[in-house]
Amino acid sequence: MTIAAETDWRFLKSSTVIAFAICSALALSGCETTTSALNSVTAVDVAQSSTENISSLTEVIRRSPNNAEAYNIRGSAYGKGGRYKEALQDFDTAIRLNPNFHQAYSNRALIHRYMGNQQAALQDYNRAIQLNPSYDAAYIGRGNLYRLAGRTSEAFQDFERAVQLDTTDPRAYHNRGLLYQARGQHDFALQDFASAISLSPSATEPYNARGLSYLALNDDENAASDFNRVITLDRSNAEAWAYQGVVLERQGDKTRAMRSFGEALRLDPNLKVAKDGLARTRT
Repeated sequence: MTIAAETDWRFLKSSTVIAFAICSALALSGCETTTSALNSVTAVDVAQSSTENISSLTEVIRRSPNNAEAYNIRGSAYGKGGRYKEALQDFDTAIRLNPNFHQAYSNRALIHRYMGNQQAALQDYNRAIQLNPSYDAAYIGRGNLYRLAGRTSEAFQDFERAVQLDTTDPRAYHNRGLLYQARGQHDFALQDFASAISLSPSATEPYNARGLSYLALNDDENAASDFNRVITLDRSNAEAWAYQGVVLERQGDKTRAMRSFGEALRLDPNLKVAKDGLARTRT
């Protein structure tokens, strides 16, 4: 059974997307220092990478042009919005202002990765870990970089280290689970996917991955439950529809299986498991 490649389903570690106090001209005209700019007014989650939020962050930088944290957070907002060149510029500035800023190195590494600069990403993750050996986000990021490059032993070690650090980031468990899964160690994989789900119940990827391990263990009932859950969360998930079809086919319900395969192909005409399944159930 083919194990689907993982998507990077959380862009930046939540601890880097911190509550950021905005000092706007309208809300706080008397804001003078970096400390008051960063700690006084409205908490903003920069994962909401709206133009309004970025404008507010830019105002903070205008008032505090030498504050590395301000550039780091605006870079995170740019990155979340897919504005990678601007994100890279902000992380560069944050690191120039504070060469020991481990979070900025880790964030910049992810931008390098998305821009195809894998070696630069690896260097930044290494530097972040050198600066802070307990920074779980850098281990998770570097581990995913290793995993996608086929360096699975090194990837496993990084995810393992993040888990040992008591990370609350579900990606550590999800990614380690994928490695267990690829080794055929499905019982361990199931435990990791369950941990990822408990930390992020609305993320679809761990449910899909766990469903595949259940399928490999011939536990069709639990597999069906996971794929159905994915479809409930995201009806545009072609892979979940396809594997729902696999379960239905195995249960002897070819008519419903054919419908599921058909929906998967409507969403992703190139999905092989759906093509093969539809060919089987049509005969």
